[in-house]
Amino acid sequence: MSYKIQQKTINSKIKCSGIGLHSNEKINMTLLPAPIDNGITFKRIDSKKRNKIIKASYNNVSATNLGTVIKNNDDVHVSTVEHLMAAIWGCDIDNMIIEIDGPEVPIMDGSSGPFTFLIECAGISNQEKDRKIIEILKNTSLKEDDKFIEVSPSSEFSLDLEVDFDKIGRQTFSYIAKSTSFKTDICRARTFCFEKDIEQMHKNNMALGGSLKNAIVLNDKGNAINEEPLRYKDEFVRHKVLDFIGDIYLSGYFIIGKFRAFKPGHTINNKMLRKIFDNNEAYRII
Repeated sequence: MSYKIQQKTINSKIKCSGIGLHSNEKINMTLLPAPIDNGITFKRIDSKKRNKIIKASYNNVSATNLGTVIKNNDDVHVSTVEHLMAAIWGCDIDNMIIEIDGPEVPIMDGSSGPFTFLIECAGISNQEKDRKIIEILKNTSLKEDDKFIEVSPSSEFSLDLEVDFDKIGRQTFSYIAKSTSFKTDICRARTFCFEKDIEQMHKNNMALGGSLKNAIVLNDKGNAINEEPLRYKDEFVRHKVLDFIGDIYLSGYFIIGKFRAFKPGHTINNKMLRKIFDNNEAYRII
């Protein structure tokens, strides 16, 4: 089976600014081209620590409460990376440097749409080396309470994901590499929360920058109170697909395998990657 595809990066640097969902700080971020085999790396340009670089890796995930946080050995961290990582995956990018002057990736509109637009504006170019790909060789599964994720060998990337939320109910979505468009079908799906949970999140210093401009907010009947209507009738499960893709891309490479997930979240997503890579017989890098 041949997967010979060239590595890709962006053509030129491009900047954006926005509010941090949890910190409520204004964040400036610059996406830059990166050399072959760099992977995706963040650079906290505001940090006074010697090591400002954080590799986007599942091994560097330090927290998963309402977002994925990565940090390096000098305790320099960046949080809420999953929406940007999903956009980078969706735009087929292998190598990128992200300079950021604050503690988290700006939330923008709560989806991957603005990041996808930025990457497309910067342009995408092939690099003179083949991409490395993770091929799943053996079935691997993880179950926690009523949540589970499993992956099995396949000739392409696919994902069958199901959610079950109080007042929303069950929603399912199947992402198949050959027939699903990240840009059309996934990237504009926004993050969401229930209005009743906001006060507690604020007490925990979470979601301080949240608003109706960057999240879908649901009342106690499960109806969105935003003026903007839902972008997809099943926007909630599509956003969970987006989150899953962003978290799984912390593997460091594109993955060829068939995933199934029920009620996934940032914590179990990261544990699943760790379980896959704990077994050298479960995968190979090609």
